[in-house]
Parts: sequence; C-alpha cells; structure tokens
Amino acid sequence: MTLANTCIIIAALLPIVCAGLAKSRGIGKRRREGGYDNHDPRRWMSGLQGWQARANSAQANSFEALPLFIAGVLAAQQMQAPQDRIDLLAATFIGVRLIYIGVYLADLASLRTLIWMLGMACSIGLFFLR
Repeated sequence: MTLANTCIIIAALLPIVCAGLAKSRGIGKRRREGGYDNHDPRRWMSGLQGWQARANSAQANSFEALPLFIAGVLAAQQMQAPQDRIDLLAATFIGVRLIYIGVYLADLASLRTLIWMLGMACSIGLFFLR
C-alpha cells in the first residue's frame, strides 16, 4: 500500500474523530441529563455550543473535502504520476487537515479559511501531476 492510499484511510477517519470530539460532552451522562442521545443524534448535535459545535462543523467539512481528495489520489495514480509526488501531496493534505481541525476548534476563522484553501490546493494539485 502506498503512503497516498494510507492517507485516504486517514482522511476517511478524520470525520469520525471530529464526531467523537463533538460528542465528548455527552459521554457518561444519561440522556435525560443532557447526555448523548443515540435515539436522535442529529437533533442532539444541533444543540451543541462552543468548541463542540465547531467539532461537529469540522466533521461535516471533513466529509465534504473527502471525495475530491480520494478522486485526486486515484486519478493521479491512474495517470501514473510519480508516486513520490502523489504521496507528498496526500501527506500534505492530511497534515493540513489536522491543522485545519485544530484551528477550527480554536475558532480562528480567517486562518481556518486559509488552511482550508491549502487543503483544496493539494486535492486539486493531484489532478495535475505529471
């Protein structure tokens, strides 16, 4: 397995990590005491505030960024681009996404946008490797 393929797996797990962070407020509490509601999780998540609400938003954005990244890796490999370049862009994407999640949780909106653009540039760049 290439590093880029491993990065696909990591990228697919990032939304799950963000969801876990968002739900952490309700872990260990009963539902009637405000704990996580597995019967209606989306409604429960919509009531989150602060960094947990931002973690939930980071989860959604991580899912949104995933298809383009996966397509970029697979397209670059299918076009037989140099694997070291594919691996570099894929690993950079993961690093940027980890920073993005941290900046999102810290509520640094302008920096978050810049970092999001870097991640998108990595994904799009995969389509243009030669």
